Amino acid sequence: MINAPTTLAKFTLLTSAMYALRVEEIVFMPLFRWFAILPIAGVIALPASGQQSASPGNVNLPGVTVTADAYTESRGGYLNSGDFVTDARMPGVVFPATALVERDVLSIEPQYLNGNDYVVLQECASDDCSRSRIVRVWSSVEGRPVGGGNDRRIMIPHENKYWIWAKRLPEISHPDCETCSTRFTSFERFGPPMTITPTGEEARYHRTELDAMAGADPLPVTRQAHEGSTFVVTFAGGSTVRIRRMHAAPP
Repeated sequence: MINAPTTLAKFTLLTSAMYALRVEEIVFMPLFRWFAILPIAGVIALPASGQQSASPGNVNLPGVTVTADAYTESRGGYLNSGDFVTDARMPGVVFPATALVERDVLSIEPQYLNGNDYVVLQECASDDCSRSRIVRVWSSVEGRPVGGGNDRRIMIPHENKYWIWAKRLPEISHPDCETCSTRFTSFERFGPPMTITPTGEEARYHRTELDAMAGADPLPVTRQAHEGSTFVVTFAGGSTVRIRRMHAAPP
């Protein structure tokens, strides 16, 4: 179970070169501030009606120059990169090693998901990242991610901070809920980083189980590998996701 004050006090990140940040430069800070200075990625809100919306608040971010780097190949007018990283001090979080910028495409493709595992793409929703927003959620129901749009590709319209993680939620098996889906299909859009709160009929019938698991740790990453320009990450239990960033190549 997560002890929130302990977890928030555990992580610190100090650097004056924000966009030159590498994993080995990480030191401990409150969790939400750790997220606040992760490399910048694009903003896509979880739409209420399938439409994109702008990030809340005024966030002024410096420009970022992206060049071909490790784990990168050129294809179809894009530089395709699998340069994503994890850190042992936050073993359940995957984030881009260099910033994502406007018109990048983030590809998150679940290769295999256990029945009760959910992969989450989340972004900061405040300047200090104490508030976050769920962009998209994938479950084992193939081709039906929560958040709309293409089932694996997210177009980046402008800069913000993204990270990817996974959580195991209770099994939906309530005999009184004849109309419940086999998986949770809706979630609160806003909340602290690294939280996912199901809503809707399925959540109503499973509130006790959800409350009992609310403080459970995210699934740690147990295996990671670069396969060319794709980052392949496996979470505890075997759920595996392929991640790639596509950046428009210069003319």
